[in-house]
Amino acid sequence: MEYKHLLLEVKNKTATVTIHRPDKGNSLSPEVLEEIREIFARLGENQDVNVIVLTGGERYFSAGFDLNEIRKLEKVSNEAYTNLFHQTYRAILFCPQPVICAVGGPAIAGGFDLTMMCDIRYASGRAKFGQREIALSLTPVMDPLWRIIGLGRAKEVALTGRIYDAHEAERMGYVSRVFAEGQLLTSVAEIAENMAAYDRHCLRETKQLGNMILDQDLDGAMRIQEWLFRSYIGSEDNHRRIDSLQAELNARRKTEK
Repeated sequence: MEYKHLLLEVKNKTATVTIHRPDKGNSLSPEVLEEIREIFARLGENQDVNVIVLTGGERYFSAGFDLNEIRKLEKVSNEAYTNLFHQTYRAILFCPQPVICAVGGPAIAGGFDLTMMCDIRYASGRAKFGQREIALSLTPVMDPLWRIIGLGRAKEVALTGRIYDAHEAERMGYVSRVFAEGQLLTSVAEIAENMAAYDRHCLRETKQLGNMILDQDLDGAMRIQEWLFRSYIGSEDNHRRIDSLQAELNARRKTEK
């Protein structure tokens, strides 16, 4: 399928989805949202894709809502646009494969919300993050934000509408790592391709596990984790990967002698 505002590359079991609307700072018009929703639905069913990277390139991520489109809305007729936003969020959040976000520039308001739906976030030094809905008289998305950085910090982000640089986002635990400008996409591609080489089903179930255990008490979470671990340990793929790892370690020891 052809996309007007997205670029798609599939390589080594990794799909890279790039928002490509540079003349508008990758802002989120209804057409952009529909394309993101559709591409994640398709990739979720693709048996040759184990990991997905969502990015806006090295210069942008997304400036957020297309304000010209929002200005056309009336309160009594906003349901379709609101539904589209949340369908897009859910398409990323509940995509079966792990989704890595590579943030090369500003991720503001709706753009910030897209980063929130991903499983892992990496940023370049020029990235900026801000949940600016409060400044537009809009209520923000608080969940899953509070699950990522804690409720107190999530309230600060939402209520102040402040812009955070990449290093502050890393310190609060929102971003896992910050890369130098110009090195984000190659660095994230290497991480994603290493992940994509792991067992496809194990990747998916580990992602599901991370979503499930937050709604369990400690005993229930431990039981789920035990059951899931039993379903993999001793499998043929488990044995194959042990053999491969041991061979790699033995070769390394020989070179170090």
